[in-house]
Amino acid sequence: MKIITSSRLLSTFVLVSLIAFADHNQEKTDNSASTTRNEMTEEDAQIFLANSEAYLKKLNKKVSRAKWIHANFITYDTSSLVAEANAKKTAAVVRLAHEASRFNNTELNENTRRKLEKLKLALTLPAPQNAEQNNELSQITTQLSSLYGKGKYCLNEKTCLSLSEISATMATSRNYDELLELWTGWHEVAKSMRPLFMQEVTLTNHGAKELGYADTGVMWRSKYDMPADDFSRELERLWSQVQPLYQSLHCHIRAKLGDIYGEDKVPQNGSIPAHLLGNMWAQNWSNIYDMVAPEHGDPGYDLTELLTQHDYDELKMVRTAENFFISMGFAPLPDSFYERSLFTKPRDREVQCHASAWSLDSKDDLRIKMCIQLTGRAFTTIHHELGHNFYHRAYKKQPVFYQQSANDGFHEAVGDTIALSVTPGYLQDIGLLEDVPDASKDIGLLMKMALDKIAFLPFGLLVDQWRWKVFSGEITPENYNKTWWELRKKYQGVEAPVVRTEEHFDPGAKYHVPGNTPYTRYFLAHILQFEFHRALCDIAGNQESIHRCSIYNSKEAGGRLNRMLEMGSSRPWQEALAELTGKPEMDASAILEYFAPLQEYLDEQNKGRQCGW
Repeated sequence: MKIITSSRLLSTFVLVSLIAFADHNQEKTDNSASTTRNEMTEEDAQIFLANSEAYLKKLNKKVSRAKWIHANFITYDTSSLVAEANAKKTAAVVRLAHEASRFNNTELNENTRRKLEKLKLALTLPAPQNAEQNNELSQITTQLSSLYGKGKYCLNEKTCLSLSEISATMATSRNYDELLELWTGWHEVAKSMRPLFMQEVTLTNHGAKELGYADTGVMWRSKYDMPADDFSRELERLWSQVQPLYQSLHCHIRAKLGDIYGEDKVPQNGSIPAHLLGNMWAQNWSNIYDMVAPEHGDPGYDLTELLTQHDYDELKMVRTAENFFISMGFAPLPDSFYERSLFTKPRDREVQCHASAWSLDSKDDLRIKMCIQLTGRAFTTIHHELGHNFYHRAYKKQPVFYQQSANDGFHEAVGDTIALSVTPGYLQDIGLLEDVPDASKDIGLLMKMALDKIAFLPFGLLVDQWRWKVFSGEITPENYNKTWWELRKKYQGVEAPVVRTEEHFDPGAKYHVPGNTPYTRYFLAHILQFEFHRALCDIAGNQESIHRCSIYNSKEAGGRLNRMLEMGSSRPWQEALAELTGKPEMDASAILEYFAPLQEYLDEQNKGRQCGW
């Protein structure tokens, strides 16, 4: 396997070149944008956009390569240099966003206005124009990220546990007190984040107002091609569709946990203690499947064993996933994909093993980075990651401002949509499985998936519900933790296992809060993937239940999917959605259809139980 470079010396040279490139081009762009006019015109906007696009194309390519090198050669120097490169790119985007805001009151055609809005909304945390405040915000975000990244829970002076070590134990331990200790210990990490987070909210709100938005939360919601308040209502509508299924799952899991830990610890008329669901944030319950598995829930095969029996290696797993897309009419990936991707963990250096998909030049330099293990989970993950790559390539002809998914939920949804087609029927089609188990085996598979997909939905919704209210001032610092747990209870039916006060800052125990990563995209992806899957199954002429459907080998489904992917974000997401599904509204009923057999099972199990909290 070939990595992009063969030595650390070369990787450092490339990064140093990037820093010089960014400095030089920032000076050029500053000079070109220094002219201000009392009245901006359509022509001014188009000139600005053309210059910005040329600059961003070069800068994005350089930064992407720098990030790739760092991910594949983790050293002190590559870490420092890529951090500097990222800072320079952020500064450039901040500057261009403020330049774009000069045209806020200019009469423009629809396409020009959309490009300018995309440029402004490329920021996650809009920094104030004031240099001192900008620098202060940069230092705060770095401190928050560092506090989380370095966070550990120390059992004693000699033994300290990282989050990954804590998570591994929480996934397998069934000891109530041990789980409580680990949960409480990790949440201590976030206490010192509170004053920094308060300052960050103030500064980023100031930057958002300079760009023309009421606050940072309004800015985040403005990315969704509809008024910010309408988008909030849309999320609640989608949640109301899936809430009954979640409540049925919650009721059943609570009963099972009560059987194991005792109803004194898990009351059968209230919320579930947050530390008992196999995950630090109770956002994914799949780790407790063994505790709640249906009787006779074994599907009758083990995908990991099948891969071994059929002599699969890492490369064959990737080739098989690529062939899924080829079977649908997509062109094969370029040879460079196999030359430049990372498929296995090198023995001679540290790399980032978290699976990810990359487009380094916004054209055809597509790659994945993944330390593949010969497991069924990895096989499905590869199909997911290639979904991102084929999306990247589909919109490569769009202007740089539109080289992204229709909204930020689409990209993850497309990858997951493909993963939903890794069914027993698909495994039979590619020769891995001899006989497809009958429908009686479906409940176990659906339960496993529900503990992942359905259990996540309320958490995926509430993280940004909390942040938006913080940005707007509806939630004040005096009530950060109180309202966090009120939302956890309202949506998840989950509660803190010990008393929490405003001395704590429990939202900060979740990476995406100190890491300033919007979270609604994950909720949307979980809704959209089932809607995409149902539509593609219909296009493919599927005659089975949709949880048994695979779109493998359907050129019709591939053609329709590609037409949506090619649009990037050039049009409102409602139009992209309609291109695939025929309707511009998101619809969570596809989830209910997918899990209909499980809902029947849960209804039967929950007879005589008091559901709700």
